[in-house]
Amino acid sequence: MSHSINLKEINPDGAVSEAYEEALDGLPKGDTRASFLRKSAIAGGAAVSGGALLGTLAPSALAAGGGRPPAKFGKGDIGILNYALTLEYLEAAFYNGATKANLPVSAQVGAFLKIATRDENAHVAFLKKALGSKAAKEPTFNFKGANTSAEMFMKTAAVLENTGVHAYSGQALNIKNPAYVKAALSILTIEARHASVIGLLNEGASPAGTEMTPSGPFDTPLTAAAVLKAVEGTGFIA
Repeated sequence: MSHSINLKEINPDGAVSEAYEEALDGLPKGDTRASFLRKSAIAGGAAVSGGALLGTLAPSALAAGGGRPPAKFGKGDIGILNYALTLEYLEAAFYNGATKANLPVSAQVGAFLKIATRDENAHVAFLKKALGSKAAKEPTFNFKGANTSAEMFMKTAAVLENTGVHAYSGQALNIKNPAYVKAALSILTIEARHASVIGLLNEGASPAGTEMTPSGPFDTPLTAAAVLKAVEGTGFIA
């Protein structure tokens, strides 16, 4: 993998927060990050295939130019929201599987898992509602044990959350509709908080400070192609 990842129309007058609450009501209660995620997939038995990319959602993602998501996700803001939705599907499925596995983790990690599961499922519900009939279908996932081992869960969660930060920040300036910008930023800050918490929980295995802010004082926005290539390398999307 060539990229190093340190891995409705929405009404601006209150609709973002209202839709979020509605979504919640409907829910059931050392290496670079990209390198680690690739290795975690291999360690779990995943086959890393250069030909499979987000299933049928984005077969041309690697060939796409510029920072925007490939055309398969849709045009303009719709494409960006569907790109975000696909990443949220990934995160939600990862946490749902970890919750179902009843991992033997500490009380603090258990609290993180509960909150992250709630939040990521709410993000999925929110984006699906915003997109309506234009929402991308959820891919099939196989995490190959990355969310059924407590150690692998914690490391992979850190990678996924930081990937979300890079992905949302990479698209924020591409969004045209101010309401969509507001929605994206409201999700971005939650992804960043998740990343910080799981980084702190992982801190004991790393030099002080390297997990909470793995990119240093500034995060690097990533193009959709870079993010999708890193996701492809995991083999998590069947």
